[in-house]
Amino acid sequence: MSYDIDITKTPPAHEPERQYYYMAKAKDFVEKKSKEIGRPMTYFVKTFGCQMNARDSEKLVGILEQIGYVEGTDEHSDFIVYNTCTVRENANNKVYGRLGYLQNYKKKNPLMKIALCGCMMQEPEVVENIKKHYKFVDIVFGTHNIFKFAEILCNNIESGSQVIDIWKDTNQIVEDLPVKRKFSFKSGVNIMFGCNNFCSYCIVPYVRGRERSREPKDIIREIEKLVADGVCEIMLLGQNVNSYGKTLDNPITFAELLREVNKIEGLKRIRFMTSHPKDLSDDLIMAIKECDKVCKHMHLPLQSGSSRVLKEMNRHYDKEKYLDEVKRLREQIPDIAITTDIIVGFPGETEEEFAETVRYLTELNLYEMHIFKYSPRKGTVAAAMKEQVAPEIKNERSDVLLKLAHDNKTAYEAQFEGCELEVLVEEVVKKDNKTYLRGHTERYMDILIDVGDISMPESFVNSFVYVTYTQNGGNLPLLL
Repeated sequence: MSYDIDITKTPPAHEPERQYYYMAKAKDFVEKKSKEIGRPMTYFVKTFGCQMNARDSEKLVGILEQIGYVEGTDEHSDFIVYNTCTVRENANNKVYGRLGYLQNYKKKNPLMKIALCGCMMQEPEVVENIKKHYKFVDIVFGTHNIFKFAEILCNNIESGSQVIDIWKDTNQIVEDLPVKRKFSFKSGVNIMFGCNNFCSYCIVPYVRGRERSREPKDIIREIEKLVADGVCEIMLLGQNVNSYGKTLDNPITFAELLREVNKIEGLKRIRFMTSHPKDLSDDLIMAIKECDKVCKHMHLPLQSGSSRVLKEMNRHYDKEKYLDEVKRLREQIPDIAITTDIIVGFPGETEEEFAETVRYLTELNLYEMHIFKYSPRKGTVAAAMKEQVAPEIKNERSDVLLKLAHDNKTAYEAQFEGCELEVLVEEVVKKDNKTYLRGHTERYMDILIDVGDISMPESFVNSFVYVTYTQNGGNLPLLL
């Protein structure tokens, strides 16, 4: 995207022209400083948290490079950006811990700028703590105005003082800003932002705001550009993709969007996350079945196998409804890989309710289970609940489910023993002094491929290969 920009004039009122104006203005500053110090000014972006944050960081990097910063290797760079997560308390503590180191680095490099953004910055008490104890931080902004990054930076440059720009919420979506992808062959694509579910344990709706969907034409246009640039796999991102399209002037369903994306020529794979069990429609199941590019994998967070606990979590379904959805998925797509999230130690969870969860998960026999020990988040309903479960009990319950998760994963993958599977090669890795290609099948099975006598294994990255699957791993002959 290019605009006729004159930084001596008043900034445009409309987006994204306004942000390109500030990028040009910041670039002028960076070029002058680079000339003064005799080297390019560098940046380092560290991402905490989920795939939504990872995609946001790609946008931040795109803006930084548009401005003229060059990627550095570590936190000794000239511009440090922490894109934060606040789902768990320890995520906040990690950021505070890193800031202590940055203060020392900044004393040695007066040019250094430090920016904090993301979900953690949407908490008022965090911002107050930064104002009081971390005055050396230059820029603080949240989740709703990432598109304003260049403008906020210019405000800091011009004022020479700390700039804090936090929005409580927004319905604004700004398209066509620079993005630099981490991977050449795959990319996340935001289809919506925010969450309306207000699970009792979750801070996300408070820091990400209410649901708002992107226009389908903008999503399609972005994916077409990505495919033209070599991307073969995309991940459609939203806190609950099942709710996509409800806020649009001309509402469409997520199933309809999937069918439109499936038509894009050159695209090989479509993934998405996350689906909420409360509103998994038959139409969406059929779209997954019928669209040849949509991967036969669904992440469907359960959180608990106790209906009472699910009600306390404000999940809007019970275990019977979840089981029905798993059955409907398997009826239409028999070998679909279903993965899930489970929280152990939710306030008030009894031994019998945990045992109920174990029995239920054994019956479901899902492919993968991500196990999380409940962590109270200030500002959520669950944090104020009585009967908080002791840490040692959470640890014991987590260990039980981790073993079950391992057994379930092994059992699911066993059905593919000796089968030929298509793998998108993502990287070359070293293990036990041997070289392997690593990638995923459409069902998100993590595959190691023995490269054998191949002289240039890196040439297979960003390509599809076929392997004969064996569960012992690492002994997979290439079928090119």
